[in-house]
Amino acid sequence: MATEAARAALAMSDLAPDQIDLVIIGTVTPDYRVPATACLVQERLGLVNAVAFDIAAACTGFISGLTIASSFISSGQHTNALVVGAEKLSSITNWNDRGTCILFGDAAGAAVVTGDDSGRGLLASFMRSDGRYSQLLWQKVGGTAFPYTPEFPFDGSDKLVMNGSEVFKVAVREMANAAERVVADAGIDSNDIALIVPHQANIRIIEALAKRMKVSMDRVYLNIDRYGNTSAASVPLALDEANRAGMLHPGDHILLVAFGGGLIWGSALVRW
Repeated sequence: MATEAARAALAMSDLAPDQIDLVIIGTVTPDYRVPATACLVQERLGLVNAVAFDIAAACTGFISGLTIASSFISSGQHTNALVVGAEKLSSITNWNDRGTCILFGDAAGAAVVTGDDSGRGLLASFMRSDGRYSQLLWQKVGGTAFPYTPEFPFDGSDKLVMNGSEVFKVAVREMANAAERVVADAGIDSNDIALIVPHQANIRIIEALAKRMKVSMDRVYLNIDRYGNTSAASVPLALDEANRAGMLHPGDHILLVAFGGGLIWGSALVRW
């Protein structure tokens, strides 16, 4: 999925594979622990001049990757970055837990990020986390702290577990705080936002975000009804759909915002 999303983004960018010098993939469902999924995508697409690595930032993976790529490009260390969010959440879903199994989906989305002096692109970004909430949304078994053993009962404890009501409370508060932060940092106000592209986790969280930002729902992109929560793929998937539908225009201010396991949240304000 990551390879196909990246291939489509490269085609849209008109850049050759050897012009990409940075590959970042946000995922919590990598193909392997080692090597990074980004290295596999690098090989498949022939990105011979790139450094490639993964980041595990859950649902904020794409926004985190976008922020990292922007920082590398601004510093002059890299020129053209490929940022991907890709998840196969079906692989860590407990199909006997009706509180979570109906929520998640598999997807990938990608963007090519480069630098210029046009004044367009990433205007501001914000990231924050709070590990005190880590067990509100986590996968306990499978890492080095709680490895599989021959006696493991496969009782669902190796799958995603979520305290939905508690996650909801934090998400409503912190997604709005993150959104307000980048809008202020970019020197605009909510009236200047052409479109909000939020992480597609919960329609009530999205509605609460829009209300807090004083933005009508017709300026919020939604596809949760079709794909569910696709974690790090959620924002780039929605952004790509909005773009291909002709909803984004040069100079538009686009607000990206996400929240996920960690707990971690983040936002980005983009001038299209």
